[in-house]
Order: sequence, then structure tokens, then C-alpha cells
Amino acid sequence: MSGDGILWPMRRLLITVVIGVLAGTAVSATQTRRRPARRPAPVKVEKVQPAIKCPSPLGVGVRTGLHFCDVLTGRDPATGVLITIPPHRGDATLSFDLHNRQTYSADQVKAHKAYARYTATVDVVTGDGTIIDRGVVRSEFRTEADLVDWIGGGAGPGGVKAVAPTGTEPIRITVPQKVEQVSILGEKLEVLRLDGAYIYQAAGLPIADISNVMLEYRPAPVRKRPIRKKKKK
Repeated sequence: MSGDGILWPMRRLLITVVIGVLAGTAVSATQTRRRPARRPAPVKVEKVQPAIKCPSPLGVGVRTGLHFCDVLTGRDPATGVLITIPPHRGDATLSFDLHNRQTYSADQVKAHKAYARYTATVDVVTGDGTIIDRGVVRSEFRTEADLVDWIGGGAGPGGVKAVAPTGTEPIRITVPQKVEQVSILGEKLEVLRLDGAYIYQAAGLPIADISNVMLEYRPAPVRKRPIRKKKKK
């Protein structure tokens, strides 16, 4: 038998082995190239006007249509402006505009005696009184142009109230995941007038106003209740 006759079967065997190895490698590569697991769709952030319990409404602005709520001084969360936080995933963001309050007098404005500088401090607390954050608004009043809006429902000219919001400070508060309700309480009001400086801290005093309350949060997943099987009679 010639040398070629002997080598040919060996060549065939070698070719068969190589093909088998390549095929096995291809199958292995195909198996390892699995599709990545689908990630759950990101939960959209909801932006809503939360449910609010205002113990002392100032009223509705005649120009803006905004609802203004007095913030009263105190330490009991139940007496503050209560804001409900829906079940949420992660932290929520509470935002509102904080205003000072001005009792308007046209006579004082004309006499150039209406100047006042206000600094109001409010606390945002949980149900047990734990302070989450604080908000401060400082503004000066001289003339009617310094008012944010007039409030309807009063006995003044045009049916407006003498008390009106002045100055605006946007406030943003981070609300922890487990908190389902917050209360806004007044801490103190510092006033500087032409006749002197004053600090108001006695409980139950309206020292500021809030408006334009908004809440941003990611809704918590709804837990499905297990289906109970009906008992056979």
C-alpha cells in the first residue's frame, strides 16, 4: 500500500475531528450569547397637587386664582397645614411658594409710613413632630406694587381683603419614602418697621402664607391581593 493510501484515512479522521470541534464551539457560543434580561420600565414621576387640609384659609387671589393658606405658629403637627403624601417609591419632593403677610393701609402708603421688612420661618414636620426641613421668606413692603395679589371676599374696595401676601420664596422639600403626611407650622416672624423691631412666636398666630403646592413622586407598586378560593359547600 502506498503512503498516500495510508495517510488518506488519517486525513479524513483529522478533518472530521476538526469539523466536530468547530461545530461544538459554534453551539457553545450560540448558547452563551443569550439575550439580556429585560429591565423593568422606569417608573414615571407623577407631579400633582396633593390633598391639603388648611386650618386657616386666607382666600383666593383675584389675579392669579391661587389658593393662599395661612401658616400658624405652633408645635402640634395636627394644628398645621396638613399635606397628604401618597405611597411612593424613594423620596418625594414637596414644593410650594412661601409668602409674608401684609395688612395694607392706603393712608400709610401715602404718608410713606408703610415700610416693613418681614422674615418668616416655617417648619415642615412629620406626624410625631420631627422636623424634615425649614423654609424662610424675607421681603420688604413699601407700596401696593409689593403685593403678590389681592384676596377676594373682603370688605375693602373691589371686595378684597386688607391682608394680602407679599414677597415670594420658592421652597422645595425632600420627603422620605416612609412619610405619608407632613405638617407645615410657623416657627417665628421677625418684623422691622419704622417704629421698631418685633418678633412673633405665640401659638396660633398667622405669620406666613403658602400657595402653589405641588408634589413630585414615583408611585409605589400596588400589591396584589391573593385570590381566595371559594370553599365548596
